[in-house]
Amino acid sequence: MTIRNPIEWATDQLKLASLVVGSASRAGVGTEAVDIRLPEVRSIRIADLGDALARGLDDFAAYRTDVIFLCIVYPVVGLVLGRLAFGYGMLPLLFPLASGFALIGPFAGVGLYEMSRRRERGGNVAWPDAFGVIGSRSFGAIVVLGLLLVAIFLFWLVAAEAIYEVTLGPEPPASIGSFARDVFTTGAGWTMIVVGVGVGFLFALLVLVISVVSFPLLLDRDVAIGVAVSTSVRAAIVNPVPIAVWGLIVAGGLVVGSIPLLLGLIIVMPVLGHATWHLYRKVVPS
Repeated sequence: MTIRNPIEWATDQLKLASLVVGSASRAGVGTEAVDIRLPEVRSIRIADLGDALARGLDDFAAYRTDVIFLCIVYPVVGLVLGRLAFGYGMLPLLFPLASGFALIGPFAGVGLYEMSRRRERGGNVAWPDAFGVIGSRSFGAIVVLGLLLVAIFLFWLVAAEAIYEVTLGPEPPASIGSFARDVFTTGAGWTMIVVGVGVGFLFALLVLVISVVSFPLLLDRDVAIGVAVSTSVRAAIVNPVPIAVWGLIVAGGLVVGSIPLLLGLIIVMPVLGHATWHLYRKVVPS
């Protein structure tokens, strides 16, 4: 296979995602009687982020066995993606694939938000409760918004592959060693790093702004998907510094969790997922 296969695959997935979204729309997603009023957005401080993380850690400690069982899928999927990258000439996309956790993480954490929501209400919580989101009236909107994040992730892969082709491509690397040499010892390699990091930052910023509180809001209230996204954008505008710091915390946590062999994600992902629910509670008052 050649390095161009990811583009063909991503294109097919984008077509499939558009068909699913269209089908969901025709099925009436978002057409029920939902609240179209924009919720209030509260101004928070950097200290509130620490409190949200502490509460997230407390939730993790309370249900660590359950959430570890749920989140073990993250390193497994990551290792499978890494194996594909090394086995099928997709080595230049290994980092974009790994960094994609940050783009689809808000959607992947929905079950964790649900567990924190139920614990907040004083109920007994176990890992099957994470799937309680399926019974939510906003489940269709959650799926559609999740598909949007998946589409953004696929566009990121296309962009990353294009950056590689313009700088070090179009031929795939001959070996891991030669690829590492080309990346770190040539001008083209450093151009790829700088441009790739810059473009990746824009993708990550987009996802952060539209999803920082939108998924928890959809779980918590019967609102339209547009209201959820608009509220998330407003939260970022009202709290630019805290939300930016939160984005750095998430990115840093995912980097740390990726070492070694992505196994740290078993702890990092649930803590960040639970903490996201508590951050939502601070930004959007009940």
